[in-house]
Amino acid sequence: MDMTARPYRSVLYIPGSKDRALDKARGLPVDAIIFDLEDAVTPDAKVEARATLKAALEQGGYGNKAKIIRINGLDTEWGAGDVAALKDADCDAFLLPKVNSAADVQALADLLGNGKPIWAMMETPLGILNALDIAAHPQLTGFVAGTNDLAKELNCRFRADRLPMQAALQTILLAARAYGVIAIDGVYNQFKDDEGLKFECEQGRDLGYDGKTLIHPAQVDVTNAAFAPSEAEIDLAKRQIAALEEVEASGQGVAVVDGKIVENLHVETAKKMLAKAAAIAELSK
Repeated sequence: MDMTARPYRSVLYIPGSKDRALDKARGLPVDAIIFDLEDAVTPDAKVEARATLKAALEQGGYGNKAKIIRINGLDTEWGAGDVAALKDADCDAFLLPKVNSAADVQALADLLGNGKPIWAMMETPLGILNALDIAAHPQLTGFVAGTNDLAKELNCRFRADRLPMQAALQTILLAARAYGVIAIDGVYNQFKDDEGLKFECEQGRDLGYDGKTLIHPAQVDVTNAAFAPSEAEIDLAKRQIAALEEVEASGQGVAVVDGKIVENLHVETAKKMLAKAAAIAELSK
């Protein structure tokens, strides 16, 4: 499946060092998995985790899920080793933490040497301010908002409406949309709070994000539902397309659905929504 056309509603972090978690992830209804070698792996387990993750990827069984490897930063003692051990692994992209500039992306591209897509964790003030240049890198295909680290760097307080985070979230999204880059919202830490998760998913969706990163399998169903077109939205999209086609065929009148004028831009959005619904159905097979 085309990496840019496929759904990314739910993107689950899985520790790359845990055989049991790696196996369980095969059966989860997520759109994508981030196999984490960074925060989810203790320093004493980082070297061994490379072989554990590589073996799991070689075994396969992850179906149509996008497979993304988050390596350690290239400024750490493990980053370059992660790349050397896994650059030829069966994955769809490499995720680089704490990206500050396009030069950081280029440094990983040079180490990979194989044109593999790169995603960037957007979790530092400098990274946010350089988001447009980062998105413009030819090998960069995805952004992940690292809202926990960013909140720490900004010294901002937690609010349910994420008001202190809005400027950064929208800057990430603007840069992503300017260059056709996938944009994934940050995690919701209270994994037993479905209502809070639903609110934050809907906020990210309404901003324009493609999906959300998750820390626990219990968050998958709520997130998948929030970022998928509803039956009512699909029905409206079909009626908008039909209405405009009817008017264009007759050569007269104005297309109106539910009392609202339908223009080409509405139909373009409607077709994208139907394509997303079809891609979700395909992913679920």
